[in-house]
Amino acid sequence: MRILAMDSSGLTASIAVVEEEQILCEYTMNYKKTHSQTLLPMLDDAVRMTGLSLDSIDAIAVAGGPGSFTGLRIGSATAKGLGLALDKPLIHIPTVDAMAYRLYGFGGLICPIMDARRNQVYTGVYRFENSFEIVERQMAEDIVKLAELLNSYGEKVVFLGDGVPVYKEKIRESVTVPFSFAPPHLNRQSAAAVGALGLVYAKEGKLENARDHQPDYLRVSQAERERMEREKGREE
Repeated sequence: MRILAMDSSGLTASIAVVEEEQILCEYTMNYKKTHSQTLLPMLDDAVRMTGLSLDSIDAIAVAGGPGSFTGLRIGSATAKGLGLALDKPLIHIPTVDAMAYRLYGFGGLICPIMDARRNQVYTGVYRFENSFEIVERQMAEDIVKLAELLNSYGEKVVFLGDGVPVYKEKIRESVTVPFSFAPPHLNRQSAAAVGALGLVYAKEGKLENARDHQPDYLRVSQAERERMEREKGREE
């Protein structure tokens, strides 16, 4: 099976083509450009450099959230457009699941954290020793409450994601179990991980029609939140 995978859920934009036994290519950018500037050119380069026809892919795996509202919309629109044009199914991959899937074989809890502002992170808790296990499904959580949850498990933890530099000191203050931070080559989103998990989900029949795909935002956007606050103020 051959999967085209993409992740534009955070600061990093990534495109990959993944097969059962190998990653054919992966393009990743995390430097001063918007996803609207990078995602399609990276896709074009991936196709051109591998010489593959997009018709040869079997499915499109996309990081479906949580994450940046704009980034998720760009990734979702790109995946849906390709799926409809090529008549290929989509595989909706939870963003933090894919991030955790990168840390194969870690002997402890894996905790991706994406900065969600307002002292919150998008996160989940996972194990990945002999098999991939979802301990706590992805959620938006206060960083201190997340630390309390992790402490309650009494196991060592590895953190990764763009929330680490933002909340590193709070983690050091609040987490009482042994913990570490993933190194740079493993600490951000990766389309290859989205594609690898997509292979697993595809075998489990977790495919969707491109028309049906919707990102998982987990929270309302700042604009929607401000609108609701204005409406509440007028009612009062």
